Amino acid sequence: MNQDLIRSIDGICREKNIDRDTFIADLENAIVSAVRKSYSETDEVVVKLDPLTGEISATVNGAALGIQALGRIAAQTAKQVIMQKTRERERTSIFEDFTERQGTIVTGTVVRAEGGNLLVNVGRTEGFLPRSEQIPGEMHQVGERIRVLILDVREQPNQIKIILSRSHPNFVARLFELEVPEVAERVIEIRALAREAGYRTKVAVSSIDTKVDAVGACVGVRGSRVKNIMEELGSEKIDIVRWNESSQILIQNALKPAEVQEIALCFELNKATVVVPDDKLSLAIGKRGQNVRLAARLTGWNIDILTPDEYNKNLELLERTVKSIEGVDDLLLDKLVAIGCVSVADVDAVESEPLVRDLEITQEIAEKIVEACGEEVIRLEEERETNAKLRASGLFKPDAEAAPAEDGAETGAETGAENAAGESGDAGAEVVAEGGGESAAAAPMTSAGEFVPERAPDVEGESPAADDAPRPVQGVGGGAA
Repeated sequence: MNQDLIRSIDGICREKNIDRDTFIADLENAIVSAVRKSYSETDEVVVKLDPLTGEISATVNGAALGIQALGRIAAQTAKQVIMQKTRERERTSIFEDFTERQGTIVTGTVVRAEGGNLLVNVGRTEGFLPRSEQIPGEMHQVGERIRVLILDVREQPNQIKIILSRSHPNFVARLFELEVPEVAERVIEIRALAREAGYRTKVAVSSIDTKVDAVGACVGVRGSRVKNIMEELGSEKIDIVRWNESSQILIQNALKPAEVQEIALCFELNKATVVVPDDKLSLAIGKRGQNVRLAARLTGWNIDILTPDEYNKNLELLERTVKSIEGVDDLLLDKLVAIGCVSVADVDAVESEPLVRDLEITQEIAEKIVEACGEEVIRLEEERETNAKLRASGLFKPDAEAAPAEDGAETGAETGAENAAGESGDAGAEVVAEGGGESAAAAPMTSAGEFVPERAPDVEGESPAADDAPRPVQGVGGGAA
């Protein structure tokens, strides 16, 4: 009985996570390869290894062969073959193991830093944490233990490459599963999630149990649960909001703590025009437009934020433009506003076919409305370009006749974002919870529990308009509605 061989086989199989029967078959094939070095290819070589005793028997053309007589060359050949097979089996095992764990959080140790990228020991192998998947501002030292998300597993010719992440939205979602038992048990569902790593995350949650408050459970007693998540993220702010199937209510929740006065939805343009008080404009926009950007991605709507004065000016301009057309009355104008077209730019973008369908008007009238609004949009753009040139040359007169504020204008994003950056657009506690009773964080997620990697879009903008008044700020939607 060859107990040493049996112990070696068991140890290798346990360490490399290789099936024992598979390894024994590979060992037999390795010995066959070694024996063939001394015989013809046509000779029939059979090798058997007893899995209980470790005894090896070999025959060539039915005649018994003493393994000890093969010599060092045959032994070296067998060693090389079994080592190669073992490496292949180990790579396959690692690939299958980490593929099953893809999208989950593991704890690893930083072993090396290379040009801002990190190599992290995650158990049986090392994972790669690129700089782009690290949280901005974080610094990790060699030997430090960190939590990472297994983002991707790639099989390469000579190795398995495991891509790790700490900046992906799923990292926050999985942290909620670890810290909030109700989320792990699917009593509370993360319906949508939008994140700008290192700065702020918005999460929309709902509960399938009416007795469980989704927001309050995620916050925890005195914010204990969400604080643990924030500490893992380097004090990244988290807003936890209540999910609602109504887009208007969801948008209102997503923009908290800003107060919303009115929301007009245009389904044709997937655009929400949101009216907020003058003193809440910077809060709704957020620092550098962050709040409205995340709200747009969380809800899936393109969000334009206007003050009441800007909103009314848009409606007045729209009314003057379309009521000059024969066949257009107050009722038709009300219908136009009801479908979310609250500016000449909206009507110009929608075009005629939806107007014919939704307003129940003729194609001729619809085309006249779109044409008139398009001409007004062009006039406004030309006026802005002229004023921009005058401003650049120093000839611009502040008391010049101001053009009405027009939502969709590129200027608004720039002006509003600058105003927000200079004010307390990030006002409030680090954690903002809606309806939770305690300070909280917000987390949104899809029903499948997975989020597509998404980078925050920049707020669009152009030079100021003729009246130099703040223009609407646009948030580009891209999250799960």
